[in-house]
Amino acid sequence: MSTLKIAVQKSGRLSEDSLSLLKGCNINLPKGKNKLIAPSTNFPAEVLYLRDDDIPQYVEDGIADIGILGLNVVKEKKHDVQIDKYLGFSRCRLSLAVPRNIEYQGISFFDGKKIATSYPKLTNEYLKKNGVQAEIHEISGSVEIAPGIGLADGICDLVSTGGTLMSNGLKEVDVILKSEAVLISNPKLSPDKQALLNKVLFRVESSLKANHYKYILLNAPNEKVKTIVDILPGMKSPTVLPLAEAGWSSIHSVVKEDDFWNVIDQLKSYGAQGILVVPIEKMIL
Repeated sequence: MSTLKIAVQKSGRLSEDSLSLLKGCNINLPKGKNKLIAPSTNFPAEVLYLRDDDIPQYVEDGIADIGILGLNVVKEKKHDVQIDKYLGFSRCRLSLAVPRNIEYQGISFFDGKKIATSYPKLTNEYLKKNGVQAEIHEISGSVEIAPGIGLADGICDLVSTGGTLMSNGLKEVDVILKSEAVLISNPKLSPDKQALLNKVLFRVESSLKANHYKYILLNAPNEKVKTIVDILPGMKSPTVLPLAEAGWSSIHSVVKEDDFWNVIDQLKSYGAQGILVVPIEKMIL
């Protein structure tokens, strides 16, 4: 029987989010630190804990069948892998930054300048596209310190909140790439492993959709049921059930969380009471 080998980052926030996603897909893994390989206890898969920069190479070479990592790494490494799913978490951006005291007036600032980065390919592509020639210094880790020690005039690095840039006297000036976690795979999977990947993708889709929807229950006077049903932004027609108390009904629906909060005041004005908003673990359409 085939086993699907899943590569994830061995530490950090992306690792935690990736393992949380697998758990939400009911792919259980043994607990324990410092494991390099962890077989699932209830699904034909095993997880390989790797450096994120190495994951595309491992997937291309077939050592791992699929991987979960940042889009920024996939785009930088340019290995022969395919992106099967954008996962929507671990969002960040790859940006150019300069010292805060610089009066930045556009990308031409970098013409003839030095840029420190861990992403030389993406940086060069962006500069070339904008007709700018700059000297790239490839370094790993502590990129933000480069302007302060005179190594570079600016940097190109991942930005999430911008706090690290600020603490190092830098400001973000141009976004090169908006990134998030993605699921990649080897484009030459065997039919058996492709079937396992399809199962994983189905579970991932069900789990991710559930994050954006809530199960809503509320009580309403019968004369307002039609009005409330008309404005309640459900997936399909809500379920309406009579309550033991005469003249009242219970309305159940699955709605997008943002849509629900947009109409909550209207629901209350029409007499809705006992409103419950319940998280959904899985959602299969």
